[in-house]
Amino acid sequence: MTNEGGRVTWLGHSTAVIELDGVRLLTDPLLRRRAAHLRRVAPPVRELSRVDTVLVSHAHWDHLDLRSLELLGRDVRVVLPRGAAKLLRRRGFGNVTEVEEGEHVDVGAVVVRATHAEHSPGRGPIGTRSPALGYTVEGTRSVYFAGDTDRFDGMARLAPSLDVALLPVAGWGARIPAGHLDAVAAAESLVLLRPRIAIPIHWGTFAPFYRGVPHNADAGLRFAEHARRVAPDVEVRVLAPGESTPI
Repeated sequence: MTNEGGRVTWLGHSTAVIELDGVRLLTDPLLRRRAAHLRRVAPPVRELSRVDTVLVSHAHWDHLDLRSLELLGRDVRVVLPRGAAKLLRRRGFGNVTEVEEGEHVDVGAVVVRATHAEHSPGRGPIGTRSPALGYTVEGTRSVYFAGDTDRFDGMARLAPSLDVALLPVAGWGARIPAGHLDAVAAAESLVLLRPRIAIPIHWGTFAPFYRGVPHNADAGLRFAEHARRVAPDVEVRVLAPGESTPI
């Protein structure tokens, strides 16, 4: 395989670096060893080189982590759902763009489009209210970053020819509530998305303080197993945190 089209590096949880057409995008950065009641059990994230734009899918604390964003610098460009920007601006971030489902922004040579996500919005019962989104990144290749979502019929219309789908396949707890994909549902969503390559994310990275391993440490492999049955034409690449693959 060559690296002509680009590269994806999964850093753990929903954090990935998408390199495409000279642009480096970072999704839902959660870069710290600890976050709330969770601790990172995967290898730590190494210092990141240039990031052109950060894509935040929604305001839940394990996807919009303000301290991780501060590690990138307050001048980093951040794209996030409408209604969530005030969380960043009050911390001194000045290069913030809010988007709604269907809107797009240009980042260098690629176009980033905000897509629907079937996931509860907001940041707690008395916190910021903003929707959950996914994103497609379109250039010489097309990449879908789902953020957190359940399956929805519109997946079939997200991209007419999708090269890569970054799909959540688990959570950090023993129970996976509505608004999320587990390994089986994520594999079945490949029938709608029809990507050339699928990469499982949102698994095997963080565990509650009282556990030595994540609840869903094998979710990536279970996703690959189910995908072979229901979507055999899709190439599944199960990455370890910090591992890269050309696209």
